[in-house]
Amino acid sequence: MTTGTAAIYARISDDTLRTGLGVARQEADCRKLAERLGWNVAGVYTDNDISAFSGKVRPAYRRLLADLERGAVDSLIVWHPDRLHRSPLELEEFITLVETTGAHVQSVTAGERDLGTPTGRLHARIEGAVARHESEHKSERIRRKHLELAENGQVSGGGRRPFGYEADRLTLRPDEAEHIRKAATDVMGGASLRSIATRWNTEGVPSVTGVAWSPITVKRLLSSRRIAGQREHHGQIVAVAAWPGIITPAESLRLRTLLNDGSRRLNTDRIVRSYLLSGFLQCGACGARLTARPIVVKGHRYRRYACSVDRGGCNKVGIGAEPVENMITEAVMLRLDGPQLAEAVARRVAAGQTTADVEKAIAEDEYALEDLSRDRYVDRTISPAMFTAARGPLERRLAENRAALAAVTITSAVELPRGGILRQRWPDLDLDQRRAILGQIIELIVITPTTRADNKFNPERVGVTWKV
Repeated sequence: MTTGTAAIYARISDDTLRTGLGVARQEADCRKLAERLGWNVAGVYTDNDISAFSGKVRPAYRRLLADLERGAVDSLIVWHPDRLHRSPLELEEFITLVETTGAHVQSVTAGERDLGTPTGRLHARIEGAVARHESEHKSERIRRKHLELAENGQVSGGGRRPFGYEADRLTLRPDEAEHIRKAATDVMGGASLRSIATRWNTEGVPSVTGVAWSPITVKRLLSSRRIAGQREHHGQIVAVAAWPGIITPAESLRLRTLLNDGSRRLNTDRIVRSYLLSGFLQCGACGARLTARPIVVKGHRYRRYACSVDRGGCNKVGIGAEPVENMITEAVMLRLDGPQLAEAVARRVAAGQTTADVEKAIAEDEYALEDLSRDRYVDRTISPAMFTAARGPLERRLAENRAALAAVTITSAVELPRGGILRQRWPDLDLDQRRAILGQIIELIVITPTTRADNKFNPERVGVTWKV
């Protein structure tokens, strides 16, 4: 049998070190077979570190099919048929293509694959079914092994070491652990993810990858159960970990609840974060939120809040940022010195659940959801309909309790210092911490339209609704 142009296809599922040695050996064996057959190798198609079982797209394989279809190559050599397929659907597609093009297929370990005859196709389908069974069985063993490791709190897998721990994933790195503890405390005290990332980059705190810190990478780190000494499996806590925690499980729960609370904008842009009252001010004419709108007058840039048309406003109300911020700051100091604050806080605590109650309720529902997921996907003791019906109430209750916990987390961390103490601490607080304190006692600030022709600040335009 002679052909005009032959292709070699090589694939290996797992090449963690990305050395390419496995596919290189396959290619060498295939070239030897091509030489014995007298076939001219026109191209080599390689998919390294890609499983044929996972369903992921194999770029080289798709190019091979396209080249076979258009006649760029008319024959194929593989090391073993299972390098080509471990999916019955892919096999049938390949059989149809071979029947259409008349391509010849040879393998190093299994000889010629004559897919042009019923017997050849039968053998290929049987081999494909066996390969599929082997892949599924291996996948099941791996899943069970990972679940067993997780339930015992053990480390599994490779890859980079986690920030805060040594390469063994068990031993703490004291300096990194301290950075994590401080960041957790600061975020629970109202600091933004951006401020943490900026601080770490400024201080030269290196990430594990060497890439600069961003709000997203900080959030991913602080949201991890690992730093609380908890073992995760598919997003669920399944055991106490073999490694020590950096923060407590209770702190981790508060952090995760806070970071996943959509109502808090922990990653807003730098312009918004330079304005103390962004999000607090409302237009007295149309009810829209005032936004940061700096202006330039005679070469000087001034910070300003304004009702903006592009944010759904009327564009009729604006106010200078500095005077209104100074006024509200002073009002907060006086408010925190007043006796009504302590009385209001006491009433709120007495009327609601304690933080511990909410944390316990969240933990119980999370464990219930884990048990439910195991019954559905691991043990398969309940049907999809039963799983959906049971999951709904749990997830709704979790959402409510997580929102409640997020609402009290910053209050607990900030501790609402009285005015005299706050005056002393205020210069040392960053903008996010100041905003967190304001958020505990201010419901809304309404700015009414000006009735004066000049631009002088008029405190009578500012109306405050207090939470406590």
